[in-house]
Amino acid sequence: MNPPSPPPFAFEEAYRRYLDGLLTNNRQQCRVCFEQWLEATAELRTLYEELVRRSLYEVGDLWERGRISVATEHLATAISESLLNLTYPRLFARPRLGKSAVVTCVANEYHQIGGKMVADLFELNGWRGYFLGANTPVRDVQSLIAEKQPDVVALSVASAFSLDTLISAVGEIRSAFPKVPILVGGQAFRWGGCERVARLPGVRCLLSLSELEGWIKDGDNHV
Repeated sequence: MNPPSPPPFAFEEAYRRYLDGLLTNNRQQCRVCFEQWLEATAELRTLYEELVRRSLYEVGDLWERGRISVATEHLATAISESLLNLTYPRLFARPRLGKSAVVTCVANEYHQIGGKMVADLFELNGWRGYFLGANTPVRDVQSLIAEKQPDVVALSVASAFSLDTLISAVGEIRSAFPKVPILVGGQAFRWGGCERVARLPGVRCLLSLSELEGWIKDGDNHV
């Protein structure tokens, strides 16, 4: 007699436990839930979107409504960012394609986990993702572009207050490197703003990791 099949993984229940762990700074609880999701999920992009990004958006909404403190929001982000390292054995298992992306957050943007997930998604799909992190001056971005000659530049922005900085950075990069495609995205665009960059030449606004993965898998990688 064959042994009974294990019950299906309860994604929503594990998500709620993960969110509770973030809000109570229970790192161990979050790690257990993250590892369970990692084992049960075939696509890392799904884990990034449906566990990490979804939970941090909910944490951010709670902070905006005054339900949690800035400290709690920062701790939740730190926990999630540290757990992304658990995906690395799968992240770098794909063969390399000889393509690369420079990924960064704009100057005065200190929320870097979104940009980190973007860089990871490039790595997952066989690209080299050069991630510069938070609050990167545009001159330093330009220096790395000149050095690495990437196939694309991706700029992340979490705060709507940083959109003007983003548009200014896009203009400077486009002036120095007129042919490199530029992708922009991040939490700031949840409330609009894509129309502000849509008219810029060679720039595309992507609203999700799913859209980004679709762009990566497009052989032409045009904007």
